[in-house]
Amino acid sequence: MLSADFVIATAIGYVGLLFVLAYFGDRRARSNKRSFLHSPAVYTLSISVYCTSWTFYGAVGNAARSGLEFLTIYLGPTLVFVGWWFLLRRLVRISHLQRITSVADLLSSRFGKSNRLAVLVTCIAVVGIAPYIALQLKAVTSSIQAVAGASEFGQGSLKGIDDVGLAFGIAAGMALFTILFGTRHVDAKEQHHGVVAAIAFEAVVKLTALVAVGIFVVYVGGGFEAIFAEGARLGVSVDAESTFDARWLTTLGLSVAAIVCLPRQFQVTVVENSDEAHLRVASWAFPAYMLLMSLFILPIAVFGLTKMPAGSNPDMFALTLPLAFGQDGLALFAFIGGFSSATSMIILESIALSIMVSNHILMPLILRFSAPGGDGRGVTSLVLFARRISIVLILSMGFFYFFFTRDSDALAPIGLISFTAIAQFFPAVIAALFWRDASLKAATAAIAAGFVFWMWCSFLPSFESVSPQVALLLSQGPWGISWLRPEAMFGLEGLDPLTHAAFWSISANVLILTTGSLLTSQSALERIQASVFVDVFRRGNVPSGNFVPGSATANDLYFVAERVLGETRAAALFETEARENGVDPDMIEPSPGFIGRLERELAGSIGAASAHVMLSKVVSGSDVSLEEMMQMADETQQVISYSQELEKTSAELRSTAQQLEDANSQLRELDSQKDEFLSQVSHEVRTPMTSIRSFSEILLEGDGIAPEKRQHFVSTIHQESLRLTKLLDEILDLSALERGERSWENQPVDAEAALDRALTVCEALLRQHGVAVEQGGRAQATMVEGDADRLCQVFINLISNAVKYNDAGSPVLRITSSVRAGAYTVDFADNGPGIARGERKLIFEKFARGQRGAVQQSGAGLGLAISRQIVTRMNGALDLVQGQLPGACFRVRLSVMR
Repeated sequence: MLSADFVIATAIGYVGLLFVLAYFGDRRARSNKRSFLHSPAVYTLSISVYCTSWTFYGAVGNAARSGLEFLTIYLGPTLVFVGWWFLLRRLVRISHLQRITSVADLLSSRFGKSNRLAVLVTCIAVVGIAPYIALQLKAVTSSIQAVAGASEFGQGSLKGIDDVGLAFGIAAGMALFTILFGTRHVDAKEQHHGVVAAIAFEAVVKLTALVAVGIFVVYVGGGFEAIFAEGARLGVSVDAESTFDARWLTTLGLSVAAIVCLPRQFQVTVVENSDEAHLRVASWAFPAYMLLMSLFILPIAVFGLTKMPAGSNPDMFALTLPLAFGQDGLALFAFIGGFSSATSMIILESIALSIMVSNHILMPLILRFSAPGGDGRGVTSLVLFARRISIVLILSMGFFYFFFTRDSDALAPIGLISFTAIAQFFPAVIAALFWRDASLKAATAAIAAGFVFWMWCSFLPSFESVSPQVALLLSQGPWGISWLRPEAMFGLEGLDPLTHAAFWSISANVLILTTGSLLTSQSALERIQASVFVDVFRRGNVPSGNFVPGSATANDLYFVAERVLGETRAAALFETEARENGVDPDMIEPSPGFIGRLERELAGSIGAASAHVMLSKVVSGSDVSLEEMMQMADETQQVISYSQELEKTSAELRSTAQQLEDANSQLRELDSQKDEFLSQVSHEVRTPMTSIRSFSEILLEGDGIAPEKRQHFVSTIHQESLRLTKLLDEILDLSALERGERSWENQPVDAEAALDRALTVCEALLRQHGVAVEQGGRAQATMVEGDADRLCQVFINLISNAVKYNDAGSPVLRITSSVRAGAYTVDFADNGPGIARGERKLIFEKFARGQRGAVQQSGAGLGLAISRQIVTRMNGALDLVQGQLPGACFRVRLSVMR
């Protein structure tokens, strides 16, 4: 067993080592911008400050008590970092452009640079983190007791000092370290390279220590399988089936919110980020780090439950197991690892909270009540003093929470109380980054409501063990109102206390934020900042200013800058602006861009809200206020919108006019076609009518006509009458087909049978003209949708055309049918003169017969037009294609029924 003096001396020596690392790390980082301290590896290790003594000690205890629940603490951050492109990249980009210094500064800047919101967030963060700091103090004191042994504790140099005194000494030491290295510079946006170097070193130490204990346990236990087998034999097992319940989901959601909103995580992930590309490395390296941290948690927990005496504290298995096997050196190393986890959290959390307290609470008071004038160093000194006082106050709150709740048995529940408090910021942060209409009033009310529920349902019950009044309140409710009991609000019983508190606080938060934003309006500054945040990637790396030129002079602005930044930084800022504009520093014009730049510089020291208030006082004499500028912008936007509407209407009118012109052209075309059609019909009708009238007059006037002649004349009149009747029938038929007046119903038809029937009908005609029919290959019986008689009519028309217009010496008609790709196709090819190239597009028009056909054969030229209409009604196609013979080739294509 190690002595308490030796353990304390080792801890003090370790803190001294951290002092040395922080000192030289800070010097090296400032002298060499390309040193290892600016690398993504150090950045990633600093993010591991997330793994505090809760994850070092508490994760083992949590695994021993609740099985796999401890994994949620690692899974939540893993999800956030794996999806860094979605959330963290936007967060870092905005913070760099706006010189954001904390999560309170982020929300304040987004929601109209409201200092009231920043104060609310800061107060909640300070109160909410107090349990977390107390957890670290409890972990350190418990670990010293575990390593030194209860009998040794209070002996030697610790004689007369109990765990409270020890916790007080640790808090004082951490306060001293944080003040020395965390408040050396007034610019809160400036990275704390020395502290980050120390945090990165501690990350390596705690990981190595926990892995060393894990390897030792696995070695002593005979391997992973043997440890779990022994545990199963003794009735110690991980209850995985009951783990994945509402509490598991709750802790997972809380860890997602915590990795973004915890002040120290925002500090290392966002504020200390010097290069956005470092996130890409951290997206896989940080989850890998947590994987290593969690690798041996279960073996240590199971091995501890099987080997340690009943009643042993499972939170301390990482220390007591090596001691139980006589490995004092390993136990001391594990103690240093746990000590590193606690100190890194306390140091960085104190820095982050002190910046929030000084920027958003103390600085506005200083600016309001401090007298103007001085040598420009007054405000700087006050800022640093305010941060140091804030560190003391924050650690004091953590110590007092430890004092009142030190009898609590487990570490994990204390940490989850803080997680639930910080999770109240998460809805507002998401809305700030992605929702343009989220308003200040809604965000403030939502966070305040969530905090009230958290205080009542989570924070207050944590004092149950030390306050009989609180215990009575939990059991009976205030004034005996049972439905207001903190752990059974509105009659909701049966839930785990953590799930119950998270449900009510987050639900109220989200509901108020959503409905409030929809019901309230934004100020002009809110709308500007909403656009800056939501459109950060669309706007590029161009920060925007929120001031307009007014009565402020360059001297007024220099005075303000000197008060906050100091003479050196103020002079450098003005000289840079003058050099970029090619003017003397005394001749700088206070343009909106320069005022915005100055505001961002001031925000890096005193926060966005304080910087805005400070500059507003100087620029308040503006001839045109920001509200007036926004009103003018709104009016201009309305004019632009009206102009765009007019332009849209004009475009629609032009489109309508073009459509009318096209329709008019079509009407003219149809009128021309109508005239041509009437001309064709008149011509076709006049020819037979002339013959009929002539022969009729001859028969009426001439008595001496020979009987043979008379018979010939009567026969001619009869033939011309038939021809005229046929012409009129075809015209009526085509017209009915085109207008859809003819009743038509497609039915299953055997196309091959229709083709055979057509060939039979035309057999005499073919024989009469000596046309040889070649079967180029025939399909089997094929069913298509159509009308059998009409299909036969089409085939007869195509066959008769091939006969009538074929003037070859040995006329041939080749008929080929086939079924391919679900279509029935039949080709009618002949070796006649064919159709001239220029007439191919007109061959299916009414009365179009081609020059050769018009001269050599009779006919109205309606057959192909009618045939195409018939095939179209059968959902098919009739085309003139290139055939295998030199003449024309017509193809009928119909869909095959399935």
